[in-house]
Amino acid sequence: MLKSYYTIKENGIHEIDIKKSRFITNMARVTNEAAAKTFIQKIKKEHYQATHNCSAFIIGEQNEIQRAHDDGEPSGTAGVPMLESLKLMALQNVVAVTTRYFSGIKLGAGGLIRAYSNSVSEAAHAIGIVRGTLQRALNFHLAYNQIDLVQNYFDNSTYQIDDIQYTTDIAITAFIDSQDIAQIKADLTDLLNGQIQFEVGTERFREVLVNSNQSH
Repeated sequence: MLKSYYTIKENGIHEIDIKKSRFITNMARVTNEAAAKTFIQKIKKEHYQATHNCSAFIIGEQNEIQRAHDDGEPSGTAGVPMLESLKLMALQNVVAVTTRYFSGIKLGAGGLIRAYSNSVSEAAHAIGIVRGTLQRALNFHLAYNQIDLVQNYFDNSTYQIDDIQYTTDIAITAFIDSQDIAQIKADLTDLLNGQIQFEVGTERFREVLVNSNQSH
């Protein structure tokens, strides 16, 4: 089973201008080829007056499904560079459609390859790239006199406390990578001399933003 992945934060759109041609890239998260094709047709319908609506998508835990389409641009200058851009960023379950409104100024094959590749990479970074990691919620309760020890432990850990509730005692939730649950439980049990009980949540993917337009 997949332990982690990279994808876009959400569906989005980004535009760049190159020699007065408009390159508008729409991106969406998809989990199957039918959804990708539906999205491509939707964008083509919205931009039916555009010169080209080129597309690429990559789907599956092992990137099993990969498609690219030049939509009238010279062979290999649009869809494949878009697909390679997705692969270079290691994105999964994503479809990209780059709409071109031609200005009349030709870019040449190299210029087209750069334009379509950059349109996808810039769009992904503008929308935001997230890393999904398979984690479990580790829930436990503390006495008030134990909190400093536990906070200090997490301050020196690769993980952090996600939620603290102060009532008659202190309820804490931390999200931990599945393979590290046993070690964290052992560390905390040792730290608190066995005075702790845990409740482990079900496995789920937790997504954290790793790259966005704000980070540049």
